[in-house]
Amino acid sequence: MAFRGTFDHTFDAKNRLTVPVKFRASLSDGVVVAKGVERCVSVWTPDEYEAFVASALGQLNPLSPQARDLQRYFSANAVETELDAAGRVMVPPFLLEHGSLGKDVVVTGAGPCIEIWDRAAWATENAKLAADVLDITATLGQAN
Repeated sequence: MAFRGTFDHTFDAKNRLTVPVKFRASLSDGVVVAKGVERCVSVWTPDEYEAFVASALGQLNPLSPQARDLQRYFSANAVETELDAAGRVMVPPFLLEHGSLGKDVVVTGAGPCIEIWDRAAWATENAKLAADVLDITATLGQAN
């Protein structure tokens, strides 16, 4: 399933986020909560996270410093968990800190994963995306 849409949500007092109902079935077999490359937190199915990491590392020599650093980043900064009976996922403090996440957040679909953004940070990021999308799409398919 591709995750799509944007939803305003809040964390509860125990750092749990209620996952949008439309995403819960896809996450029923497990969840990986991980640092995003940007200042957000990503929520993946375990299979999609493994595929993402494999793709990111696939063209690198596994003994190179870059491959080892990326492997560490992806492994050390991800937590396997499950949705609770109410469809919530707990986000550990180190991930909240990475995303500068307070109580009020935005949950965005990002294709193979969900991203959790601070509301103000998402507003800035989304405005930047809107401003840049024409330039990004204009360069697709062009030789470097």
